[in-house]
Amino acid sequence: MEKGKILIVEDEPDIANLIGLNLEIENFKPLYALDGLEGYEKAEREQPLLIILDLMLPKMGGLEVCKKLKQNSKTKHIPILMLTAKGEEVDKVVGFELGADDYVVKPFSVRELILRIKAILRRYADKQEITEVWTYKDMSLDLKAMTLIIQNKEINLTSTEFKLLKEFIQNKNTVLSREYLLDKVWGYEFDGYARTVDTHIRRLRVKLGAYSSIIETVRGTGYRLRIKDE
Repeated sequence: MEKGKILIVEDEPDIANLIGLNLEIENFKPLYALDGLEGYEKAEREQPLLIILDLMLPKMGGLEVCKKLKQNSKTKHIPILMLTAKGEEVDKVVGFELGADDYVVKPFSVRELILRIKAILRRYADKQEITEVWTYKDMSLDLKAMTLIIQNKEINLTSTEFKLLKEFIQNKNTVLSREYLLDKVWGYEFDGYARTVDTHIRRLRVKLGAYSSIIETVRGTGYRLRIKDE
């Protein structure tokens, strides 16, 4: 049974075909775009389950594509996995800041790539089953509608930031290690990806504004959502 469409935005046909073949083995339907502009337009038109997005693209760079997709109400809900030869930490941080859900560096393991795709889609599927609305003072998080309201203002969170906040809420006042968060939020464990957690925590704190301090750093261990008065 076909699981749905995944858009591959990649200007190297050999890489795109390799990914597409492996997606077909997993019963996904691959769609292809050879440049950023085509990728953006096809994402809006086809509404895929997920987008695999290269950064170095003709016509429109991957970072710009990501930014435009996340600003478009028709496509902002679609998860994005960035696939690129640019492996510097600053490139990853920029990608996450723009709303990417994950980041894989070339050359890559196809098996790892498929695992990450499944993990992202599993996180999104889990959200469809949640109906609770969590409130704290003048902050509320609707985990089904994926909306965060602080002081009557909607805060734009990425899907990964929502997943993080959900884990903290469900385990409030409990210290969560980076390894635990990698497993629960990203759905895999790979050495060297603890900084991914730190990057997302920093972004989440900024968006929480006056409530940033409720996520505490527990030195040498991880993080904790500290709720003192509910």
